[in-house]
Amino acid sequence: MDARLRGVGVSHGVARGEVRHMGTAVLEPPARRLAEGEAPRERERAARAVEAVAADLEARGALAGGEAQAVLEAQALMARDPELAADVERRIGAGDIAEQAVHDAFAAYRELLAAAGEYLAGRVADLDDVRNRILARLLGVPMPGVPDSDGPFVLIARDLAPADTALLDPALVLGFVTEEGGPTSHSAILARALGVPAVVALPGAAELAEGTVVAVDGESGEVVVGPADEEWAALEQRAAERRAALGEARGPGATSDGHKVPLLANIGGPGDVAAAVEAGAEGVGLFRTEFLFLGDGADGSQPPSVEEQAEAYRQVLAAFPDGRVVVRVLDAGADKPLSYLNPAEEPNPALGVRGLRALLAHREVLLDQLRALGLAAEGQSAYLEVMAPMVAGPGDAREFADACREAGLTARAGVMVEVPSAALRARALLTEVEFLSLGTNDLAQYTFAADRQVGALSRWQDPWQPALLDLVALSAEAAKAEGSSCGVCGEAASDPVLACVLAGLGVTSLSMGAASIPYVRARLAGHTLAECERAAAAARAADDAEGARAAA
Repeated sequence: MDARLRGVGVSHGVARGEVRHMGTAVLEPPARRLAEGEAPRERERAARAVEAVAADLEARGALAGGEAQAVLEAQALMARDPELAADVERRIGAGDIAEQAVHDAFAAYRELLAAAGEYLAGRVADLDDVRNRILARLLGVPMPGVPDSDGPFVLIARDLAPADTALLDPALVLGFVTEEGGPTSHSAILARALGVPAVVALPGAAELAEGTVVAVDGESGEVVVGPADEEWAALEQRAAERRAALGEARGPGATSDGHKVPLLANIGGPGDVAAAVEAGAEGVGLFRTEFLFLGDGADGSQPPSVEEQAEAYRQVLAAFPDGRVVVRVLDAGADKPLSYLNPAEEPNPALGVRGLRALLAHREVLLDQLRALGLAAEGQSAYLEVMAPMVAGPGDAREFADACREAGLTARAGVMVEVPSAALRARALLTEVEFLSLGTNDLAQYTFAADRQVGALSRWQDPWQPALLDLVALSAEAAKAEGSSCGVCGEAASDPVLACVLAGLGVTSLSMGAASIPYVRARLAGHTLAECERAAAAARAADDAEGARAAA
């Protein structure tokens, strides 16, 4: 195996230690059919196992707190999904034992999820983990997990389930490397929250022999096998320089020559506000409102009331007095379907009735959300802005702006640039709305026809791809020509080096997970705008993502 390997770096810091592999097991149900009269007992066994797993996931979430808690509570909801439960009961009624019924019901749901593409298609790994935990309960066998070790180690796995990642002990697990996953996978998100150096989408990671010493650079994505002392010293020196720069950078985001680049936070609800404020976020660049419609406690049969929505929005606005808060209206469909918004079946849901398309087909849901935002903004000093997801052209933008006016909302209206057509026609969009926000995760997925959650396609999901940078530049140039703003709220903004390149492309604000803000602030503060512009030009002139990163 090569001494230097490269995957996708998803968290900051470096680590060196011996390799330990995550335990694996294939849990298969016994080959047996039910005898007459056994179905009630099997239904009870299945229900008990499901509830035990859901409760365990919730308990792990409560111990972990923060983002991990939200992830594990979402898994608990998966376990308790009523449609899955009904399917399990139906299969038991047809003669399957509990193990077989759970296995097959989850397999059917897995196919639907995998076909959806985009965000929740990436939750297939989460679903597999829930299934395995239920099967392990039914079979009476322990779940494979983090290996026992007398000393610290670097964990190697095909992928890491959220329930395992959330409770990793950083004193024992120095870092981890996975074959699957991507920068937006739950394992990556939780690695950043834990502060554990991590590299994902590394082909052949499983071939690293147990006990081999490796060095992991969670920022560059590099894994050095058997590092010499001087190689490790160089990695440590780079990490020390990053930490030093981190301590020196204070205040609003800006380049060293004073060009302002506001640094905002991506949040999924009021629970994320505290971390954003602590990190020094200058506001919110992406407030995902799906938690109200799809989260724990939400009634999936109807939207929350205007009053319920207004109260949640008010909490976030109050946390950022005089700051900018950009709210994305409900982005339902594809991986996040709602029965009252989305078609029951679509040939390709990722390319179907989702985002603004679904809202325009059910205008009252959109108008109620806009009215709730207007109510929440009353008496607040935060600058509310509202944007629509999945906008394909100026017609979409016009309809969204019209809806804002109809709802009496005076906040600035904008749109997300997530599909190539929106980037190519960005200037036309800005004749209808007042700002753009680039969702680089989806923009990469649709530009390269590559599901962002499939590890084998990670090179096309890399935000350093020059073609993707070209689309960012087109959007930023259009915004400048129209005197408008153009931010980035995808994972690209959380890469400190790429953040400098984005500033050089003309992006006017950067929004990211709270944990990344100090790193981006420090890196921006170390370079002039002219240096950022030269790095951006060099990156766009490259042939591929690796060449763009190296050139920058």
